[in-house]
Amino acid sequence: MLDPLLSLRSGTTVASLNRPWRFAPKQTYDLQANPKGLISFGTAENHLATDELVEFAQKNVDSYFLYRGATAGGPDLPQALVAHLNEYLKPYKLIHVQDVQIANSASAMHDALAWALADKGDAFLTSRPVYGRFELDFFNKSGVQVEYADTTAQDCFDETVVEKFAKALQSCEARGVKVKTIFIVNPNNPLGKCYPRKTLVEIMKFCNQNRLHLFSDEIYACSVFDSGEPTAVPFTSVLSLDTDQYIDPCLLHVTWGLSKDFGAAGLRIGALISRSPSVIKAVESVARFHNAAAPSLSIGAAMLSDREWCRSFVDSSRHKLAAAYRHVTRGLDQMGIEYLRGTNAGFFVWINLSPYLSEKERFPEFALATQLQRCGVFLHPKEEHSLEAGWFRLVYVQDSETMTEGLKR
Repeated sequence: MLDPLLSLRSGTTVASLNRPWRFAPKQTYDLQANPKGLISFGTAENHLATDELVEFAQKNVDSYFLYRGATAGGPDLPQALVAHLNEYLKPYKLIHVQDVQIANSASAMHDALAWALADKGDAFLTSRPVYGRFELDFFNKSGVQVEYADTTAQDCFDETVVEKFAKALQSCEARGVKVKTIFIVNPNNPLGKCYPRKTLVEIMKFCNQNRLHLFSDEIYACSVFDSGEPTAVPFTSVLSLDTDQYIDPCLLHVTWGLSKDFGAAGLRIGALISRSPSVIKAVESVARFHNAAAPSLSIGAAMLSDREWCRSFVDSSRHKLAAAYRHVTRGLDQMGIEYLRGTNAGFFVWINLSPYLSEKERFPEFALATQLQRCGVFLHPKEEHSLEAGWFRLVYVQDSETMTEGLKR
């Protein structure tokens, strides 16, 4: 029942807050203070990088407290951000400040991008499994739906994925749903794998043929590591390709932020990179509602401006991620739990718990997640829209003791 004091649109989004399992519970486990607390394998925060980040910020940050410190990314962050992205995304054509807009988180930028590219009731199309919160990012304010192609973890990186996109596009048209954008997550969340170059080319060509925008979320671009997996594919940013051969540059957009690669989710800084002046202007027109705070921008600018520290931090983070991946997969191997191979990016591993689903349950993944939570460990059920039953995303970027205890539970 909608509250008559609320608008229809806010009533709809308020109702989404009550959706079971929509939000992960907070981790309460502490070896000393609360050893029986809940261990969460559901939230993609890089706890392994926190100490280095705090030490740097305490030594190097000066802040601003006036409007000018927060407007348009502040006085220093845009140029520092461009230098970082040019180094790590390796764009075919250099990124310039005028190609960038900054917001208070990647989620906020997703909302602004949805507002800029689509109208209420339109849709963005993607493959699956995929991070489930895009539904909130695109819909809750802008009213843009997410549609899913019928792909699996085994075929969503293949060049033939465009055939699945074509079928999904036809289905949307038959239902009167207008698709404006195809979006991908590269490196992929929740699969921890990177898109092959040839697949990116095919997706760009498909978007160009159908006059669809292509939006690539590359927020894990620097969180690629040596996993020892022989089938792992190296990261390729869409911007590193000679994209003019395959797609109208005004149709191609990338988002990135500090929350993952720098373990700085609390800073709330995200960015859009686009060669389309009209899209940049459209996002700029609503930027006043998405400005990051000046202290956050000061920290971000200090981090990205210090290129020597930045390279050292990224290298250190990659080594820590590789060690954490080896630790969790060694534990899974010992437990006899199957997981997706070829992973080399992100904070998570895609695990198969289908042998432990109960046939008696109407919603077996939710029943299993409830049982796990009673045992003190949290995994998010059905959040990634997988067509294959029983697969879960396990986030492993915590200290080895916590991970070992979580696996034991």
